[in-house]
Amino acid sequence: MAVDPVRVMPAQVSAAGAAAGLPDLQLLVFAAGLVVLAGLIAMTEAALAAVSPARAAELARDGARGARTLQAVAGDVVRHLNLLLLLRLLAELTATTLVALVAVDTFGAGWRAALVTAGAMTVISFVVVGVGPRTLGRQHAYAVGRAVAPLVRWLGRALNPLASLLILIGNAVTPGRGFREGPFATQVELRELVDLAEQRGVVEHGERQMIHSVFALGDTIAREVMVPRTEMVWIEESKTLSQALALFLRSGFSRIPVIGESVDDVLGVLYLKDLIRRTQGGDPAASRLPVSELMRPATFVPESKPVDDLLSEMQAARNHLVIVVDEYGGTGGLVTIEDILEEIVGEITDEYDVERPPVERLADGAVRVTARLPVETLGELFDVELPADEVETVGGLLAQALGRVPIPGAEAEVAGLRLVAEGTTGRRNRIDTVLVSRVEPTDHPDTTPGRGEPAESRGTQNRAEERQPADA
Repeated sequence: MAVDPVRVMPAQVSAAGAAAGLPDLQLLVFAAGLVVLAGLIAMTEAALAAVSPARAAELARDGARGARTLQAVAGDVVRHLNLLLLLRLLAELTATTLVALVAVDTFGAGWRAALVTAGAMTVISFVVVGVGPRTLGRQHAYAVGRAVAPLVRWLGRALNPLASLLILIGNAVTPGRGFREGPFATQVELRELVDLAEQRGVVEHGERQMIHSVFALGDTIAREVMVPRTEMVWIEESKTLSQALALFLRSGFSRIPVIGESVDDVLGVLYLKDLIRRTQGGDPAASRLPVSELMRPATFVPESKPVDDLLSEMQAARNHLVIVVDEYGGTGGLVTIEDILEEIVGEITDEYDVERPPVERLADGAVRVTARLPVETLGELFDVELPADEVETVGGLLAQALGRVPIPGAEAEVAGLRLVAEGTTGRRNRIDTVLVSRVEPTDHPDTTPGRGEPAESRGTQNRAEERQPADA
């Protein structure tokens, strides 16, 4: 009697295996379809993440098909990406579960089934979901985005409550503030992105510097970019137009402040084009008119005025020159639009500026270099190794050694080199060139430590001092 069940059992197992073959195949086909769906969702994620809202708006203005829907999706891309992430995870986890069922049916419940499931789904997910679709999505971001934008927008409306609920639960169990307001980027993060873009060749070195300068513009005030009062070119209100014309020709400027009793008493601004228009007829009487009859009202700003706000106001008022007032109500200097733009694009050289070579060797062995010369180039000139980790230019190296913004006449010693800041007359109080020379050993006093004197290595320290120029 015991033999009969044993004889029947193989037949029963064989029949069960045959019956289970078709469901297993269906499960694998269903799992494969879910993996493909996850790949399509991953491609959509990559495409939407690479879409620029500005570019999408431009395509919408051009009338491209699907561009308006893409513009709407790109305007709220975080919400749609969260939804796509939810759908992709759902597809991948469901596919993994189906493959696990087939593996258990084939190998039995044990470590072999788990190992086969983990290995197969890792490889398949990495290739089919992680690499290929994402690469295609980034390469054809706008084509993919315009194609899937209507479906993504519809899903966003239909499933947004579910995605929002899951995000709310995640934020509740996550320490800290959570992610309720979407991603944000600090100025430091944006600067790092620009640096990374330069490393990958997306932006040039000069473009990177301009972008960094735009960020720094909000932290710059009028006092830092102004032409100081000691370097201002002005004219008294009693001077004639002929005298003013001579001053215009001699200075090369097109706008000159008009003063009263002193420089602190700025009455207006005289424009060269107004003077030419008034005197072009050759009337001798016009040339003898005082400049006060032709000057325009002056605009005054405090020296603490942020430069970015000042630039916007000057653009709106179509004003190219403003007078900077110090804390005591006196004239601190003046600022032109050119001065502000130079903070972004660097020195602007016109026909009146003296163009200097980047490197000028002098008879005494010293070298005059521009303040924007790269630190590496200076090190090659003198065959020394200079610290170039945090600064890129000679002017920045001098500022780092001083611990402050250098002015003409500032002096510092770095790695055996003496750096002396030089300025150009008629420009704002900043350095244009740096005079570089070697420090002779006799320049230092005897450093042999004596009683009660701590020993220190002169070779590892930078000596810096700032001397106020005689004409300041």
